[in-house]
Amino acid sequence: MGNLHAIGGRAFPAVSHSAIFAVASALTMQSPVEKKPGVYTYMAQWPIYSLAWSVRRDKKSRLAVGSFLEDYSNKVEVVQFSQETLDFSTDSRLVFDHPYAPTKLMFFPSEEAMNPDLIATSGDYLRLWEIHDDRIELKALLNGNKSEFNSAITSFDWAQLDARRIATCSVDTTCTIWDVERAAVDTQLVAHDKEVFDISWGGVGIFASVSGDGSARIFDLRDKERSTIIYENPIPDSPLLRLEWNKGDPKLIATVGMDSNKVVILDIRFPTTPILELRKHETSVNAISWAPHVGRHLCSVGDDSRALIWDVASHGFRLDATDEVEPIMWYGSTAEINQARWSPVDLDWIAIAFSNKLQLLKV
Repeated sequence: MGNLHAIGGRAFPAVSHSAIFAVASALTMQSPVEKKPGVYTYMAQWPIYSLAWSVRRDKKSRLAVGSFLEDYSNKVEVVQFSQETLDFSTDSRLVFDHPYAPTKLMFFPSEEAMNPDLIATSGDYLRLWEIHDDRIELKALLNGNKSEFNSAITSFDWAQLDARRIATCSVDTTCTIWDVERAAVDTQLVAHDKEVFDISWGGVGIFASVSGDGSARIFDLRDKERSTIIYENPIPDSPLLRLEWNKGDPKLIATVGMDSNKVVILDIRFPTTPILELRKHETSVNAISWAPHVGRHLCSVGDDSRALIWDVASHGFRLDATDEVEPIMWYGSTAEINQARWSPVDLDWIAIAFSNKLQLLKV
Protein backbone atom coordinates (compact mmCIF):
# COMPACT_ATOMS: atom_id res chain seq x y z
CA MET A 1 0.00 0.00 0.00
CA GLY A 2 1.22 3.47 -0.80
CA ASN A 3 0.77 6.11 1.85
CA LEU A 4 1.63 9.79 1.89
CA HIS A 5 2.30 10.68 5.49
CA ALA A 6 2.66 14.13 6.93
CA ILE A 7 5.18 14.59 9.71
CA GLY A 8 4.23 17.67 11.62
CA GLY A 9 1.82 18.63 8.83
CA ARG A 10 -1.37 17.46 7.21
CA ALA A 11 -1.79 13.79 6.35
CA PHE A 12 -2.92 12.21 3.13
CA PRO A 13 -5.01 9.05 2.79
CA ALA A 14 -3.77 5.73 1.57
CA VAL A 15 -3.85 4.77 -2.08
CA SER A 16 -4.54 1.19 -3.12
CA HIS A 17 -2.79 -0.31 -6.12
CA SER A 18 -5.03 -3.36 -6.32
CA ALA A 19 -7.57 -1.64 -8.57
CA ILE A 20 -5.10 -1.09 -11.39
CA PHE A 21 -5.68 -3.39 -14.36
CA ALA A 22 -3.79 -4.03 -17.59
CA VAL A 23 -4.45 -1.97 -20.72
CA ALA A 24 -4.33 -3.31 -24.26
CA SER A 25 -2.15 -0.59 -25.76
CA ALA A 26 -0.91 2.74 -24.45
CA LEU A 27 -0.65 3.95 -28.02
CA THR A 28 -4.33 3.56 -28.80
CA MET A 29 -6.16 4.20 -25.55
CA GLN A 30 -5.70 5.91 -22.23
CA SER A 31 -4.15 3.86 -19.46
CA PRO A 32 -6.20 3.55 -16.27
CA VAL A 33 -5.68 6.06 -13.51
CA GLU A 34 -6.15 5.66 -9.81
CA LYS A 35 -8.22 8.46 -8.34
CA LYS A 36 -7.38 8.67 -4.68
CA PRO A 37 -7.10 11.99 -2.88
CA GLY A 38 -3.55 13.24 -3.15
CA VAL A 39 -2.14 10.43 -5.34
CA TYR A 40 -2.84 9.84 -9.05
CA THR A 41 -1.30 7.04 -11.13
CA TYR A 42 -0.72 6.63 -14.84
CA MET A 43 0.43 3.28 -16.22
CA ALA A 44 2.70 3.15 -19.23
CA GLN A 45 3.33 0.13 -21.45
CA TRP A 46 6.98 -0.03 -20.41
CA PRO A 47 9.16 0.65 -17.36
CA ILE A 48 9.62 4.40 -16.80
CA TYR A 49 12.95 5.95 -15.91
CA SER A 50 13.11 9.58 -17.09
CA LEU A 51 10.40 12.18 -16.67
CA ALA A 52 9.93 15.93 -17.08
CA TRP A 53 7.32 18.63 -16.53
CA SER A 54 6.46 21.25 -19.11
CA VAL A 55 6.89 24.80 -17.81
CA ARG A 56 4.54 26.48 -20.31
CA ARG A 57 1.54 28.20 -18.74
CA ASP A 58 -0.67 27.13 -21.67
CA LYS A 59 0.35 23.48 -21.16
CA LYS A 60 -0.08 23.10 -17.42
CA SER A 61 0.36 19.65 -15.91
CA ARG A 62 1.90 18.20 -19.07
CA LEU A 63 4.67 15.66 -18.61
CA ALA A 64 6.99 13.54 -20.72
CA VAL A 65 8.01 10.04 -19.66
CA GLY A 66 10.83 7.96 -21.13
CA SER A 67 11.16 4.20 -21.13
CA PHE A 68 13.95 2.06 -19.73
CA LEU A 69 14.26 -0.98 -21.97
CA GLU A 70 17.40 -3.04 -22.47
CA ASP A 71 17.06 -2.57 -26.18
CA TYR A 72 18.03 -0.07 -28.87
CA SER A 73 14.41 0.94 -29.41
CA ASN A 74 12.85 2.94 -26.56
CA LYS A 75 9.92 5.34 -26.24
CA VAL A 76 9.09 8.85 -25.05
CA GLU A 77 5.45 9.73 -24.43
CA VAL A 78 3.75 13.05 -23.66
CA VAL A 79 1.03 12.77 -21.00
CA GLN A 80 -1.51 15.41 -19.94
CA PHE A 81 -3.07 15.56 -16.47
CA SER A 82 -6.23 17.54 -15.77
CA GLN A 83 -6.37 19.06 -12.31
CA GLU A 84 -10.09 19.65 -12.78
CA THR A 85 -11.16 16.10 -13.64
CA LEU A 86 -8.06 14.40 -12.15
CA ASP A 87 -7.72 12.36 -15.35
CA PHE A 88 -4.72 11.60 -17.52
CA SER A 89 -5.03 11.86 -21.28
CA THR A 90 -2.68 10.69 -24.01
CA ASP A 91 -2.47 10.93 -27.78
CA SER A 92 -0.88 8.12 -29.77
CA ARG A 93 0.54 10.74 -32.14
CA LEU A 94 2.55 12.26 -29.27
CA VAL A 95 4.70 9.19 -28.70
CA PHE A 96 8.04 8.89 -30.44
CA ASP A 97 10.79 6.30 -30.77
CA HIS A 98 14.09 7.01 -29.04
CA PRO A 99 17.41 5.20 -29.63
CA TYR A 100 18.43 3.67 -26.30
CA ALA A 101 16.80 4.64 -23.02
CA PRO A 102 16.80 8.44 -22.60
CA THR A 103 18.96 9.39 -19.60
CA LYS A 104 17.09 12.68 -19.13
CA LEU A 105 14.20 14.70 -20.58
CA MET A 106 13.55 18.46 -20.42
CA PHE A 107 11.03 20.77 -22.02
CA PHE A 108 12.04 24.21 -23.34
CA PRO A 109 12.52 26.20 -20.09
CA SER A 110 10.13 29.06 -20.71
CA GLU A 111 6.57 29.75 -19.58
CA GLU A 112 5.80 31.86 -22.66
CA ALA A 113 3.57 30.24 -25.29
CA MET A 114 5.25 32.29 -28.04
CA ASN A 115 8.43 30.20 -27.69
CA PRO A 116 8.86 26.97 -29.65
CA ASP A 117 7.43 23.87 -28.00
CA LEU A 118 10.54 21.72 -27.72
CA ILE A 119 11.71 18.77 -25.68
CA ALA A 120 15.35 17.71 -25.29
CA THR A 121 16.51 14.14 -24.69
CA SER A 122 19.91 12.64 -23.94
CA GLY A 123 21.38 9.22 -24.55
CA ASP A 124 23.84 8.43 -27.30
CA TYR A 125 23.41 12.04 -28.47
CA LEU A 126 21.56 15.19 -27.42
CA ARG A 127 18.38 15.52 -29.46
CA LEU A 128 15.82 18.31 -29.80
CA TRP A 129 12.26 17.40 -30.72
CA GLU A 130 9.49 19.79 -31.78
CA ILE A 131 5.98 19.11 -30.46
CA HIS A 132 3.05 19.80 -32.77
CA ASP A 133 -0.64 19.17 -32.17
CA ASP A 134 -0.58 15.98 -34.22
CA ARG A 135 3.05 14.81 -34.16
CA ILE A 136 6.49 15.11 -32.61
CA GLU A 137 9.40 15.38 -35.01
CA LEU A 138 13.17 15.47 -34.63
CA LYS A 139 14.45 19.03 -34.98
CA ALA A 140 18.18 18.57 -34.30
CA LEU A 141 20.71 15.88 -33.41
CA LEU A 142 23.71 17.35 -31.58
CA ASN A 143 26.92 15.36 -31.69
CA GLY A 144 29.88 16.68 -29.73
CA ASN A 145 32.16 13.68 -30.22
CA LYS A 146 35.54 14.57 -31.65
CA SER A 147 36.24 11.03 -32.81
CA GLU A 148 34.34 8.24 -34.51
CA PHE A 149 33.58 6.71 -31.13
CA ASN A 150 30.37 7.73 -29.42
CA SER A 151 30.43 8.64 -25.71
CA ALA A 152 27.11 8.38 -23.94
CA ILE A 153 25.56 11.53 -22.49
CA THR A 154 24.69 10.78 -18.90
CA SER A 155 22.70 13.94 -18.15
CA PHE A 156 22.10 17.55 -19.17
CA ASP A 157 20.54 20.79 -17.97
CA TRP A 158 18.78 23.46 -20.05
CA ALA A 159 19.64 26.92 -18.73
CA GLN A 160 16.56 28.73 -17.45
CA LEU A 161 18.19 32.16 -17.61
CA ASP A 162 19.71 31.64 -21.07
CA ALA A 163 17.52 29.19 -23.00
CA ARG A 164 19.87 29.03 -25.97
CA ARG A 165 22.32 27.06 -23.82
CA ILE A 166 22.21 23.40 -22.84
CA ALA A 167 24.99 21.85 -20.74
CA THR A 168 25.63 18.11 -21.21
CA CYS A 169 27.95 15.72 -19.39
CA SER A 170 29.45 12.51 -20.68
CA VAL A 171 31.28 9.33 -19.77
CA ASP A 172 34.30 10.67 -21.67
CA THR A 173 35.04 13.09 -18.73
CA THR A 174 33.79 16.17 -20.62
CA CYS A 175 31.09 18.76 -20.15
CA THR A 176 29.79 20.43 -23.29
CA ILE A 177 27.91 23.72 -23.60
CA TRP A 178 25.63 23.79 -26.63
CA ASP A 179 24.30 26.80 -28.50
CA VAL A 180 20.82 25.51 -29.31
CA GLU A 181 20.06 28.24 -31.86
CA ARG A 182 23.12 27.32 -33.92
CA ALA A 183 22.91 23.61 -33.05
CA ALA A 184 26.65 23.79 -32.41
CA VAL A 185 29.17 23.36 -29.60
CA ASP A 186 29.87 26.60 -27.75
CA THR A 187 32.40 25.21 -25.27
CA GLN A 188 33.73 21.78 -24.37
CA LEU A 189 35.71 21.18 -21.18
CA VAL A 190 37.57 18.21 -19.76
CA ALA A 191 35.81 18.57 -16.43
CA HIS A 192 36.82 15.57 -14.32
CA ASP A 193 39.26 12.68 -14.11
CA LYS A 194 36.53 10.08 -14.68
CA GLU A 195 33.00 9.87 -16.08
CA VAL A 196 30.76 12.88 -15.46
CA PHE A 197 27.35 11.70 -14.22
CA ASP A 198 25.29 14.85 -13.64
CA ILE A 199 25.31 18.58 -14.34
CA SER A 200 23.26 21.58 -13.22
CA TRP A 201 23.25 25.31 -14.01
CA GLY A 202 23.60 27.69 -11.07
CA GLY A 203 23.43 30.99 -12.94
CA VAL A 204 24.37 32.59 -16.24
CA GLY A 205 27.59 30.92 -17.36
CA ILE A 206 28.00 28.98 -14.10
CA PHE A 207 27.37 25.26 -13.66
CA ALA A 208 28.30 22.37 -11.38
CA SER A 209 29.00 18.71 -12.13
CA VAL A 210 29.67 15.44 -10.31
CA SER A 211 31.77 12.53 -11.40
CA GLY A 212 33.11 9.04 -10.95
CA ASP A 213 36.17 10.68 -9.41
CA GLY A 214 34.02 11.48 -6.35
CA SER A 215 34.14 15.26 -6.69
CA ALA A 216 31.57 18.01 -7.18
CA ARG A 217 33.00 20.96 -9.08
CA ILE A 218 31.83 24.43 -10.09
CA PHE A 219 32.76 25.99 -13.43
CA ASP A 220 32.54 29.59 -14.60
CA LEU A 221 32.62 30.00 -18.38
CA ARG A 222 34.44 33.31 -17.96
CA ASP A 223 37.46 31.30 -16.79
CA LYS A 224 37.36 27.99 -18.62
CA GLU A 225 40.76 26.80 -17.46
CA ARG A 226 39.81 26.55 -13.80
CA SER A 227 37.21 24.88 -11.60
CA THR A 228 36.44 24.85 -7.89
CA ILE A 229 36.07 21.57 -6.02
CA ILE A 230 33.26 22.18 -3.55
CA TYR A 231 32.93 18.64 -2.21
CA GLU A 232 34.68 15.27 -2.35
CA ASN A 233 33.01 12.03 -1.39
CA PRO A 234 34.65 10.90 1.88
CA ILE A 235 34.27 7.27 0.81
CA PRO A 236 37.39 6.39 -1.23
CA ASP A 237 36.88 5.59 -4.90
CA SER A 238 33.14 6.23 -4.63
CA PRO A 239 31.43 8.27 -7.39
CA LEU A 240 28.95 11.08 -6.93
CA LEU A 241 25.97 10.31 -9.16
CA ARG A 242 23.38 13.06 -8.70
CA LEU A 243 23.54 16.80 -8.34
CA GLU A 244 20.99 19.60 -8.45
CA TRP A 245 21.59 23.30 -7.92
CA ASN A 246 18.82 25.02 -5.97
CA LYS A 247 17.32 27.54 -8.40
CA GLY A 248 15.31 29.21 -5.62
CA ASP A 249 18.31 29.61 -3.31
CA PRO A 250 21.44 29.50 -5.49
CA LYS A 251 23.87 29.17 -2.61
CA LEU A 252 22.67 25.57 -2.08
CA ILE A 253 23.52 22.40 -4.00
CA ALA A 254 22.33 18.85 -3.25
CA THR A 255 24.33 15.79 -4.24
CA VAL A 256 24.17 12.01 -3.78
CA GLY A 257 26.87 9.35 -3.93
CA MET A 258 26.75 5.87 -5.44
CA ASP A 259 24.95 3.30 -3.25
CA SER A 260 24.44 5.99 -0.61
CA ASN A 261 21.37 6.56 1.54
CA LYS A 262 22.45 10.19 2.19
CA VAL A 263 21.55 13.43 0.46
CA VAL A 264 24.37 15.91 1.04
CA ILE A 265 23.47 19.62 1.14
CA LEU A 266 26.29 22.02 0.27
CA ASP A 267 26.59 25.77 0.68
CA ILE A 268 28.87 27.12 -2.06
CA ARG A 269 30.10 29.81 0.34
CA PHE A 270 31.67 27.09 2.50
CA PRO A 271 33.32 24.58 0.12
CA THR A 272 34.18 20.98 1.11
CA THR A 273 32.00 20.84 4.27
CA PRO A 274 28.32 19.80 4.03
CA ILE A 275 25.87 21.94 5.97
CA LEU A 276 23.35 19.07 6.18
CA GLU A 277 23.24 15.34 5.54
CA LEU A 278 19.77 13.86 5.09
CA ARG A 279 20.05 10.23 6.15
CA LYS A 280 16.55 8.81 6.56
CA HIS A 281 16.48 6.66 3.42
CA GLU A 282 17.06 3.01 4.25
CA THR A 283 18.85 2.21 0.96
CA SER A 284 20.32 4.01 -2.04
CA VAL A 285 18.95 7.41 -3.09
CA ASN A 286 18.19 7.50 -6.83
CA ALA A 287 17.00 11.05 -7.52
CA ILE A 288 16.58 14.47 -5.92
CA SER A 289 14.50 17.51 -6.85
CA TRP A 290 14.36 20.96 -5.28
CA ALA A 291 11.04 22.78 -5.07
CA PRO A 292 11.26 25.56 -7.69
CA HIS A 293 11.28 29.24 -6.73
CA VAL A 294 10.97 28.67 -2.98
CA GLY A 295 14.41 27.25 -2.23
CA ARG A 296 13.73 25.42 1.04
CA HIS A 297 12.04 22.11 0.16
CA LEU A 298 13.67 19.05 -1.39
CA CYS A 299 12.26 15.70 -2.48
CA SER A 300 14.44 12.57 -2.53
CA VAL A 301 13.50 9.07 -3.70
CA GLY A 302 15.26 5.74 -3.49
CA ASP A 303 15.46 1.99 -3.61
CA ASP A 304 13.59 1.83 -0.29
CA SER A 305 10.42 2.67 -2.28
CA ARG A 306 10.01 5.94 -0.43
CA ALA A 307 9.76 9.59 -1.43
CA LEU A 308 10.89 11.88 1.39
CA ILE A 309 10.16 15.60 1.50
CA TRP A 310 12.52 17.78 3.52
CA ASP A 311 12.30 21.33 4.80
CA VAL A 312 15.98 22.15 4.56
CA ALA A 313 15.76 25.78 5.67
CA SER A 314 13.97 24.96 8.92
CA HIS A 315 17.14 23.37 10.28
CA GLY A 316 19.21 26.47 9.84
CA PHE A 317 22.17 26.47 7.51
CA ARG A 318 24.87 25.34 9.86
CA LEU A 319 28.25 23.77 9.36
CA ASP A 320 27.42 20.80 11.56
CA ALA A 321 25.96 18.03 9.39
CA THR A 322 25.92 15.39 12.13
CA ASP A 323 22.47 16.09 13.58
CA GLU A 324 19.60 13.82 12.60
CA VAL A 325 17.14 15.59 10.30
CA GLU A 326 13.62 14.27 9.91
CA PRO A 327 11.59 14.59 6.69
CA ILE A 328 8.38 16.60 6.99
CA MET A 329 6.47 14.13 4.82
CA TRP A 330 7.01 10.75 3.21
CA TYR A 331 5.29 8.53 0.70
CA GLY A 332 5.66 4.77 0.29
CA SER A 333 5.33 3.17 -3.14
CA THR A 334 5.20 -0.48 -4.17
CA ALA A 335 8.61 -0.59 -5.87
CA GLU A 336 11.97 1.16 -6.01
CA ILE A 337 11.48 4.77 -7.13
CA ASN A 338 13.73 5.74 -10.03
CA GLN A 339 12.93 9.40 -10.55
CA ALA A 340 11.31 12.47 -8.99
CA ARG A 341 10.60 15.90 -10.42
CA TRP A 342 8.88 18.80 -8.64
CA SER A 343 6.46 20.69 -10.87
CA PRO A 344 8.01 24.01 -11.97
CA VAL A 345 4.57 25.62 -12.41
CA ASP A 346 2.35 24.13 -9.69
CA LEU A 347 4.37 23.77 -6.51
CA ASP A 348 1.79 21.47 -4.92
CA TRP A 349 2.68 18.62 -7.29
CA ILE A 350 5.58 16.16 -7.40
CA ALA A 351 5.95 13.48 -10.07
CA ILE A 352 7.67 10.18 -9.29
CA ALA A 353 8.37 7.14 -11.47
CA PHE A 354 8.66 3.48 -10.49
CA SER A 355 8.10 0.29 -12.44
CA ASN A 356 5.75 1.26 -15.30
CA LYS A 357 3.94 3.88 -13.21
CA LEU A 358 3.97 7.64 -13.24
CA GLN A 359 2.52 8.97 -10.00
CA LEU A 360 1.58 12.54 -9.19
CA LEU A 361 1.63 13.43 -5.48
CA LYS A 362 -0.24 16.49 -4.26
CA VAL A 363 1.73 17.88 -1.36
